[in-house]
Amino acid sequence: MTEKKYVLAIDQGTTSSRSILFNHAGEIVAQSQLEHKQIFPRAGWVEHDPIEIWKNVRATVGNVLSDAETNRHEIAAVGITNQRETAVVWDKNTGKPVYNAIVWQDTRTKDLCDRFAGDVGLDRYRDRVGLPLATYFSGPKIAWILENVEGARERAEAGDLLFGTTDTWLLWNLTGGTKGGVHATDVTNASRTMLMDLHSLQWDPEIAAEMGIPLSMLPAIHSSSEVYGMGRKNGLLVDTPIAGILGDQQAATFGQACFEVGQAKNTYGTGNFMLLNTGTTPVASKNGLLTTVAYKIGEAPAVYALEGSIAVTGSLVQWLRDNLGIISSAPEVQALAESVADNGGAYFVPAFSGLFAPHWRSDARGVLVGLTRYVNKAHIARAAEESIAFQSREVVDAMIADSGDELTELKVDGGAVRDSFLMQFQADILGVDVVRPKVAETTALGAAYAAGIAVGFWSGEQDVIDNWAEGARWSPQMPEAERERLFRQWQKAVTRTFDWVDEDID
Repeated sequence: MTEKKYVLAIDQGTTSSRSILFNHAGEIVAQSQLEHKQIFPRAGWVEHDPIEIWKNVRATVGNVLSDAETNRHEIAAVGITNQRETAVVWDKNTGKPVYNAIVWQDTRTKDLCDRFAGDVGLDRYRDRVGLPLATYFSGPKIAWILENVEGARERAEAGDLLFGTTDTWLLWNLTGGTKGGVHATDVTNASRTMLMDLHSLQWDPEIAAEMGIPLSMLPAIHSSSEVYGMGRKNGLLVDTPIAGILGDQQAATFGQACFEVGQAKNTYGTGNFMLLNTGTTPVASKNGLLTTVAYKIGEAPAVYALEGSIAVTGSLVQWLRDNLGIISSAPEVQALAESVADNGGAYFVPAFSGLFAPHWRSDARGVLVGLTRYVNKAHIARAAEESIAFQSREVVDAMIADSGDELTELKVDGGAVRDSFLMQFQADILGVDVVRPKVAETTALGAAYAAGIAVGFWSGEQDVIDNWAEGARWSPQMPEAERERLFRQWQKAVTRTFDWVDEDID
């Protein structure tokens, strides 16, 4: 029998899909990445083509195996991590989506959320699902498709349509698609739909009925680490166990070895997402955070987290590149920001999809304030970079208020942690050390660990802890008075985003 040397992680993200091959030490052996198109049919609407995503995933898998000069016989298992709340609805008989995937950033479901809230308010389901009614989550997106795509409701009620976040879409295709594909998800992704009871870890039939969603559409809920099925349709992975699924932010939490109560990590991606481990009992937030499942390994109890979700961080840098053209590539933003001593009095609040944690204002839209003739594109670039750190500070303050514990350091990961200016400013504005691991791709690594643990490639969480190593550390250098002055100005800027959307403005 061929020795199993690797675990393959499929990281299906908001802007791209990646495949990364890891060895037993948790080191990257090979990786491949392909971007997919961002579709904006109207202001506030964001879509992806699920077929393009599936094709890209298959291509990246092939590229990785070729680059590593290996094949499926040396792969112990496959783990999947994914953009979480993005909703795909497809026909189980044809394998074709009935509509584009509606992305987590999309705001079209605001009126639906208000309708579901009724007289009770946006916290109508929070005690059961840990989430407010917001455009962010999957349930209202499914309802929108059923109400707006011709024939979708009839096909759903006939049992012909399936729903899944992109992990489920990939798992179904990898394991056979229309020829017996496994229709399943894990507890972390299910906890982001607004349809799963946090305590029972099962679908809530009452909420599904009130949103008009047939239970037959919903995938089976499993743990984050078990064998869901074997590779079938993609010949490169035939008979390879698909054995780990974690939503991207939970995967990063797992990859960062945040296994103790009180440990936190912050991922810098398209948006920013901070998770704080709260143990095996869900903790209700009183300060605008989400209660979510962090992970569940096999038959072990589920571990929960408080999460602060920020909609627009890295995607703001893309916006500077693609919409304004003040940079030609994302890495240029650091040099431009560093070319000025400060932000020139400018503050950029990128509420492009409303404001997520801790405000939860779907009526908000982005603002650039404090402008004078002195402000130039470098100041705007710096204000954009600083906004990422300011938004994370808001989430940290909410976590401290909820937990009662002060933050001693913050583990960070994601693409933007290569930006040393941003990391230093983050340490300055928090007043604590910011720590980057040696392997910064902790999202994919977390999914790999979950899959590898399920098949015995790794023995458990201790292997994750042993493999984790510090790569870089930034300590605060800014005087406290200056830190608080800047943050006070930021908070003033945030209030300028409120109440922008009303009945005749999208």
